[in-house]
Amino acid sequence: MFSIKNSIESSFRERGSKFLGFLFSAETEDAFSDQLNSLKSKYPDATHHCYGWRMNPAQPKEFSTDDGEPSGTAGLPILNQLKSFEVINAGIVVVRYYGGTKLGKSGLIEAYGLAARQCLEAASLISIKPVRLYEIQYPYPVENNIQQLINSFGLKVMESEYLEHITLKVACSIETAARFEKELAGMEHLNITFKKLEEHFIAG
Repeated sequence: MFSIKNSIESSFRERGSKFLGFLFSAETEDAFSDQLNSLKSKYPDATHHCYGWRMNPAQPKEFSTDDGEPSGTAGLPILNQLKSFEVINAGIVVVRYYGGTKLGKSGLIEAYGLAARQCLEAASLISIKPVRLYEIQYPYPVENNIQQLINSFGLKVMESEYLEHITLKVACSIETAARFEKELAGMEHLNITFKKLEEHFIAG
């Protein structure tokens, strides 16, 4: 699976109709709605604002709508492009200005799919990988030991807090999580404690 690094726009004309594609990150339905409402405000006179989105790598959730186009001719082709590119936590809105010539069902499917595909082909995609999160607490004198662990396991530090002790929240690849836990458990004599947290997904 992949997330997108940047927002992308596309546009083309098909038999008089103008199609504008917009690809952007969206991790929640509210975030998507904000972007959708912004586009509706920017293009209030458009004939249709059709879209599809996919969210939550752990349990993918997806949705699409044709916004008045014939059933299955707009939202689904957009969503299918997101699925084809294995992109998640993103949405695509395709704005159409009707040009006076009907495209027919197959023409609409092709046009909406093309608007979405053009955006995805131009986007920078980032691989998303499954990780296990851990909270580690340790005294300042053993920071070098922890840094060695971070480097050898390729950990990503998600949060850090420097108070009486140092507390880090780190992400470890699922494939090496068991070995990482074993290493941590073997360092308890250095007053290093840890908590195993939930599974998560991060851009790698």
